[in-house]
Amino acid sequence: MTPFAWMLLAAVLIGNTAGQLLLKAASIHADSVGEDGHWRALLTHPLLWLGLVIYVAEFLLWLAFLAVVPLWQGVMVACIDILLVMIGGRIFFAEQITPQRIGAISLIAVGVLMVGLGGQ
Repeated sequence: MTPFAWMLLAAVLIGNTAGQLLLKAASIHADSVGEDGHWRALLTHPLLWLGLVIYVAEFLLWLAFLAVVPLWQGVMVACIDILLVMIGGRIFFAEQITPQRIGAISLIAVGVLMVGLGGQ
């Protein structure tokens, strides 16, 4: 991959991970206000809107990334996202990293790798 493709990939990974973590944070906040005001609290929380803006920007960066690398390669390296979100959930939300989750992510990574390497 070219340096430009690496920069796009880094931006995509950071953007997607940040977007998912921001949406999770907004959702947790909305849950704390109770059932009656859940949707109102969610829709008025700035982290929800920041997460959505980041997702739109990340989508455009993803399209740019796919324009400069083969599709099989783009999908293969983008599976790193799953790992980054899991680590972010652990750091920011104290979510557990269980052996089952590690096993599931490993199976996904192996499957994507097998498909990706078959595309060469």
